[in-house]
Amino acid sequence: MSTIDFQDRASSCQRQRDYADDLIAARGRIAVEFLDEGISRRVAWSDRPQASRLLDAVTGAAREFDAIVVGEYERAFHGQQLEQLTPTLFGGVQLWLPETYGPVDFDSLRQLALLGLHSQREVSRARHRTTAAMRAQAELQGRNLGGRPPYGYRLADAGPHPNRPTPPGDDASTAWSPALPPPRFRRIFEQRLAGRSVSSIARALNDNGVPCPSGADPAS
Repeated sequence: MSTIDFQDRASSCQRQRDYADDLIAARGRIAVEFLDEGISRRVAWSDRPQASRLLDAVTGAAREFDAIVVGEYERAFHGQQLEQLTPTLFGGVQLWLPETYGPVDFDSLRQLALLGLHSQREVSRARHRTTAAMRAQAELQGRNLGGRPPYGYRLADAGPHPNRPTPPGDDASTAWSPALPPPRFRRIFEQRLAGRSVSSIARALNDNGVPCPSGADPAS
């Protein structure tokens, strides 16, 4: 569960527990639970406290289970994590997933293809969601999303950040504001809209002694 600002532990854990219980109904029982809070699924299992604990338990002499039941694939794995973990994580234990309606058969090309497509779909969806959110923040809020401002802009204080600060106390946000005198700024856009190439405009600015972004605003 990574969205701790929008979900509480009880509801998120119970939802995933219900999925797991339904998956193994009349065929087994839950012996021990592992739930990481506030950690992105992009983080490697070895760096997630509870997932790391699960990895240790799989190979431990006092293991209390003979199968791993995942309540939500999207919360457990990202990208190629399942493929990377298979040799070490599931030696001697089964893996049960909702997508396979039971234990995963790692000798089944059909199941492996299904899980591979599922991972690719999740990566594509996450990439699209992130890109769309960043574009909206830049276009609608004028937010600076990192890096040097585009030519003709400078960073300006945009007040408190709308999201929860990470780390706590780092709650300032910045936005772009025009940095060049308006006439010059307008001419750049007018020339580009008229069909002049970016490189041609850049050469003209250099010839006229107009500083590049790093020269105009070294601090950024």
